[in-house]
Amino acid sequence: MRRTAFLAAGLFALAIGPAVGQTPPEGTPTPVRGMVEKLDGQVLTVKARNGQTVDVSLTPDLTVAGVAKRSLADIKPGDYVATTSIKGTDGQLHAIEMHIFPEAMRARVTEGQRPSSLVEGGLMTNAFIVEVTETPQGQILKGKWKDGTIETIVEPTAPIVTYVPGDPSLLKPGAAVTIFALKKPDGSITASRVTAEKDGVKPPM
Repeated sequence: MRRTAFLAAGLFALAIGPAVGQTPPEGTPTPVRGMVEKLDGQVLTVKARNGQTVDVSLTPDLTVAGVAKRSLADIKPGDYVATTSIKGTDGQLHAIEMHIFPEAMRARVTEGQRPSSLVEGGLMTNAFIVEVTETPQGQILKGKWKDGTIETIVEPTAPIVTYVPGDPSLLKPGAAVTIFALKKPDGSITASRVTAEKDGVKPPM
């Protein structure tokens, strides 16, 4: 039970941010998304999306998570999801990607919205699904959190995943990774959690 709770807390912090009540560690939050080049001891070298090579120092208490593919058919009222969306020319929010949180993570996540680091102008929303409606454009998901509501159009092509347990063996050359790291005042980058490709399923990036 304690291991499950720890994993849940770690996965959420990786995907969304620090859990409520935790003391923020020193450093500037710095997302790193790309492909693993190598793992040398506790240093993970990643070729980022912008082509730059980034060395990330992994902490001794490292948590590695994988992702598993899901579909629109798996989403139902009551599910807790994180959705990255962007406003389309029709004035509505369209999902770029979605993460479905496992049951064990619900008590440890923070509801609400914030700008997304995935895409310029993007919005990250953590909310409970209250209604799923079928339309010619795709499904409209109505979500709710303690301070508001949201409607998001999800086309069939939008990547949808859930988190699954992983381990450092996933950090092999060529594997896709998403890391919400910290940049220290001296310029070094550290991370205690990594979401990595597993069984060919890549984290949305």
